[in-house]
Amino acid sequence: MLKIFNTLTKTKEFFEPINKNKINLYVCGVTVYDLCHIGHGRTFVAFDMIVRYLRHTGFKVKYVRNITDIDDKIILKSIKNNIDINVFTDLMIKEMNKDFFALGILAPDQEPRVTDYINDIIIMITKLIKNKHAYINYDGDVVFSVDSDHNYGKLSRQSLKSLKSESHIVFKNIKKNPLDFVLWKKSKKEEYSWDSPWGKGRPGWHIECSTINSTLFHGLVDIHGGGSDLLFPHHENERSQSISFDKNSKINFWMHTGVVIINNQKMSKSLGNVYLLRNILKDYNAEVLRYFFLSTHYRHPIYYSENNLKQAYNSLKYLYTALYNTNPYANVEAGKNFVLDFYNAMNDDFNTPRVFSVFFQLANRINIFKKQNMLIANQLSFVLQSLANCLGLLSQDPEFFLQKKSMLDKKMIKKIEFLINKRDIARRYKSWKEADKLRHVLMSLDIILEDLPNKTIWRKK
Repeated sequence: MLKIFNTLTKTKEFFEPINKNKINLYVCGVTVYDLCHIGHGRTFVAFDMIVRYLRHTGFKVKYVRNITDIDDKIILKSIKNNIDINVFTDLMIKEMNKDFFALGILAPDQEPRVTDYINDIIIMITKLIKNKHAYINYDGDVVFSVDSDHNYGKLSRQSLKSLKSESHIVFKNIKKNPLDFVLWKKSKKEEYSWDSPWGKGRPGWHIECSTINSTLFHGLVDIHGGGSDLLFPHHENERSQSISFDKNSKINFWMHTGVVIINNQKMSKSLGNVYLLRNILKDYNAEVLRYFFLSTHYRHPIYYSENNLKQAYNSLKYLYTALYNTNPYANVEAGKNFVLDFYNAMNDDFNTPRVFSVFFQLANRINIFKKQNMLIANQLSFVLQSLANCLGLLSQDPEFFLQKKSMLDKKMIKKIEFLINKRDIARRYKSWKEADKLRHVLMSLDIILEDLPNKTIWRKK
């Protein structure tokens, strides 16, 4: 039975959907003011893996991932680039989808844009004001009162008293409590805005997810996910305002992915250590990056480096090499112990590092049986490929992956293919000395050749 670590209780709990066999899963999406980086990739590959596995095991998952398409950063970026904000956000969403598609991330069932829910946001804020959970400050902003929620801080395990003492900023006439947060921000002249009972303005960040969950899931969410950087204040604020809006609102499991560490520092734009997904995908096969993200448990920090990417590539190469020259064949009796180990690992809070250990054991057995019994090797290859497919891995043709050599630039690939073609011509005319000479040149480039009846294939050593 599946156990998931619940951030709210800080324990692994047995998972049961609110409605039998149906799962409402919500993940905080991208604020589309810039191109996606490896932090986005890490979080959304993790939840893509989770959604794939839940569906694989028979659950009907309604997966919603929102898009924040109105924000200070978005407004400033559109002004800076002299582009209409709607044109700008459409463009950034298109680029986001390109990156996610390249990583093999499945599209969510719904991808609501915040700007499509302005009326619903206004309705929610109106009720919060009516129930005295929010107030209008002297600047005309609508602000949520954290003092109105006696359980504020429960999710992030922080006491209201200690949080207050840590805040040294004076918010005279703006906030009654320094921790209070904006639900509706009054706009300045000529700023992108909507009409509301409190004047022209736009929604605050935290109210967005509460409104979308209330509208699409009627406040009943089985799993709510996001990066650990969202735990406080975003998810704490979201939980508080959702329960204040509707006491029957329920989020059973909160899940958070670990941060990305680069050179022993947390990835941050202020530190200038942000790596864009598309730049990495220029040099690496998308499955290599996906494997890298899943090689560390989703809750733990992940250490990004060139060496760790190369290690991910070598690990994936080992698995593909095991599948190479096999003809996967289904047999329900084959590899039963491996299948059981796979499900035990996945049911233990989606323990992908343990799963990868199972994959390596399978690959090792396939390599042994390739020399002893190809029928068994083919059956085990089917097991390895089908289990890996549940995680969005080993979906390419082994020959294609091994030849593509994502760690080589295009010029080098072109040079290798030119030398192989030249060698093939030499072999065709039985110029064995020339052919042998070209093989040695390729070997010096760490290229391994395999001569098939109609062609020569290659892979890097």
